Amino acid sequence: MKNFCSGAAMALLMVVLSVADADAQRFSRRKAYNSVGFHLNAMNYFGDIVPESDFTSLRFKSTRPNIGVSYTRRFTPRISVRAALAWGRITGDDAKSASVDEAENRPRFIRNLSFRNDIKELSFVGTFDLFENRGNYLKRPDFSPYAFAGVAVFAHNPKAEYRGEFVALQPLGTEGQNLDDSSDPLGNYDDPYSRIQIAIPFGLGVKYKLDKNWDLGFEIGWRKTFTDYLDDVSGFYADPVALAANNPLSAALADRSGEQPLGPQVGWGQYNDQRGDRTDKDWYIVTGFNLTYILPQKGRSPKFR
Repeated sequence: MKNFCSGAAMALLMVVLSVADADAQRFSRRKAYNSVGFHLNAMNYFGDIVPESDFTSLRFKSTRPNIGVSYTRRFTPRISVRAALAWGRITGDDAKSASVDEAENRPRFIRNLSFRNDIKELSFVGTFDLFENRGNYLKRPDFSPYAFAGVAVFAHNPKAEYRGEFVALQPLGTEGQNLDDSSDPLGNYDDPYSRIQIAIPFGLGVKYKLDKNWDLGFEIGWRKTFTDYLDDVSGFYADPVALAANNPLSAALADRSGEQPLGPQVGWGQYNDQRGDRTDKDWYIVTGFNLTYILPQKGRSPKFR
């Protein structure tokens, strides 16, 4: 499913760019226009502390808010380019999303990890309208489905709650990122991950014309990332003795299996025990409404010859 979505996003982006070049030559500059948008969304994530095992599933209790603003330039009858700045939060909790009574989810219940991550995103996307408008903005369709794809850069900082406070996890190196190779004979430890990352946003939306200047839209967009650390969980447990010697707090937050009701379990928290799945990168999804205001076009003086 994830590979299909990635391929679809790249194909959509190529189509948008090729059609834009052809349409731009037939679209008068007088008909191009700009707009500003205000976005109110819900945000979810898919990763190692995923609410469900199915990539397409959502869990309402793990949904968090996302807000943003955007600026859009209409270039052709179908193509626009949008720049947007957004803030949102994603979260996950093994104790709340997994059950000890379900065999499939029991390992996550025992693992007992949790996080929250505030994401600040700057994105640039091209949008492709299903219905074209060769007139000016006043003649745009009342109802217009669209698709979009582009690129985004985002800042993130996963944190976990510990003794009543939220602690940033990346500096702690909970999977051995800050340890030397002497405690890692199998080569499990990654380098410290960056808190600035790239994503590929893509999705579908629909907009409805409220009046001559206002549109109301609904949109669902996926973000393919290239990191497995939105939740600070990726591969294997580090050597707990080496972690504790380097930073006791790192050791405490790396393995929290002993804090769940069943108590400490065999197969958790020791070097090379599986902590996550580094074969899949993390995703996040943004779903919600946007209100767009089309900026009035300045009048143009007629040319006299």
